[in-house]
Amino acid sequence: MIIQKNNSRFIAIIIHVLVWGVFGLAIFFYQPLTGDIPVPYQLWIKQVIALCLLAGAYYINSGILMPNFLLKSRTGYYFFFIVLTITAFLLVNKYSDQWLDLPALMQAAFRHQGHHRPDEHSHFDVVDFIIIALVLGIGTSITAIQKWQADKQSNLLLQQEKVSSELSFLKAQINPHFFFNTLNNIYALTYVDAETSRAAIHQLSRMMRYLLYEAQQSHTLLSQEINFIKDFINLMQLRLTDIVKIKFEQPENLVDIPVAPMIFLPFVENAFKHGTSVNEPSEIDIEITQYHNQLKLKVKNTIIKNPNIPVDEYGGIGLENTRRRLEILYPGKHELLINTSTETNEYIIHLTLNL
Repeated sequence: MIIQKNNSRFIAIIIHVLVWGVFGLAIFFYQPLTGDIPVPYQLWIKQVIALCLLAGAYYINSGILMPNFLLKSRTGYYFFFIVLTITAFLLVNKYSDQWLDLPALMQAAFRHQGHHRPDEHSHFDVVDFIIIALVLGIGTSITAIQKWQADKQSNLLLQQEKVSSELSFLKAQINPHFFFNTLNNIYALTYVDAETSRAAIHQLSRMMRYLLYEAQQSHTLLSQEINFIKDFINLMQLRLTDIVKIKFEQPENLVDIPVAPMIFLPFVENAFKHGTSVNEPSEIDIEITQYHNQLKLKVKNTIIKNPNIPVDEYGGIGLENTRRRLEILYPGKHELLINTSTETNEYIIHLTLNL
């Protein structure tokens, strides 16, 4: 980052040097004398002074007046100092002419060749005014554009930091939600089958390793996310009886593409949370399909009526967080459809990601 900034600063300096070099050549090539009339050396000195004055006015405007007055909405002070700068430039420019005795030298040069040189004093005042006004106008425009670009870049960085912080917050809410639910399941299993509970703890440690290392990245591979879902399903099956039918399908010819980690888990977890019972028969159908860069998830589960949880609240905080993550990570590239069917007593989720 530091090297990139130094390179940008170096390139900016080179550009400024080249621009002023070209501008200086344009001034030096402009000569009021024509033909074989000799050019007094004082004229070259005057042009160097004029170029230095223009450069000084430019950087005073861009580096001092713009940041301290115009960009801070102190417009009146800014225009006062601009008028003062133009006036100072014209006075110093006129004084340098008198100091170098340019009017007499130019008149003598013309008279030496038998030419009459008209009084162009007022003409040069107008030209000088136009040149200094043009230089200050260009400086104001460039500084304003640079400020606009810097503000835009700063706002973009702030937006990215805000999104990153919000995603971290949402993931922090999802992960403990999953973790504590799973621990409760294993805790209940220890009273029934100690050997199976030990295997479940080992499987959970593998899943937590994924959460700690892979899920903290901005993206993970689709195959790793699917393996995590399969581990989760296997872990959940340990506490279920045969009256719960679980079906899981994954892409046959899977193309490994990056996806946001933990983007599928809340839907699968929601199905197990609200679609299973130790007493009532139920079904969970999970299907992941892939068509080129389009990824689809379908989760269908039987609704197990629980008087403590209304049907319209089955999504819970996990699904609300996932909705927000989808809006941040896949804006305009996802479609989430949730349908609660009272006729078939099913809760169905369709998620489509265009990657």
